[in-house]
Amino acid sequence: MSAEPMSGVVWGAKLVGAAAGSAISVAYLLPQGRREAAARFLIGIVTGLAFGVPAGLTLAKYLGIDDALSPGERAMMGSAAASLCAWWALGVLQRFADALFRGPGRSGPPAGEDRR
Repeated sequence: MSAEPMSGVVWGAKLVGAAAGSAISVAYLLPQGRREAAARFLIGIVTGLAFGVPAGLTLAKYLGIDDALSPGERAMMGSAAASLCAWWALGVLQRFADALFRGPGRSGPPAGEDRR
C-alpha cells in the first residue's frame, strides 16, 4: 500500500460507484417515502466513499482480477458494492424493526413516518 494521495480519477470513480450502487438498490427494495429514500441514498454514498477502495481491492483479489483493473476501476467496483450492500441491508433491517415493533393490531407505517 502506498502513501500517495488518491488522484481525482479515483475520487471520481468512488463517487460514481457509490451513486450507482445506491441507485441500483432502489430496484431491489423500494423506499417507503422520500425521507427514507434520501437517508438510505446518502448512507450509500458515504459508505461507498469510505469503504470503496478496500472493498474494491478485496473483491478484485477474491475474483483474481486485481492485476487486470486500474485503481479507478477497483475503486468504482468497490464503491458500488459497498454502497449496494449498505443501502440494501439497512433497508431490510429497518423494515424488520418496523414490523417487530409495530405491535399487534397495528398496520401501516409507524407513527410520524413520512409517506410522501
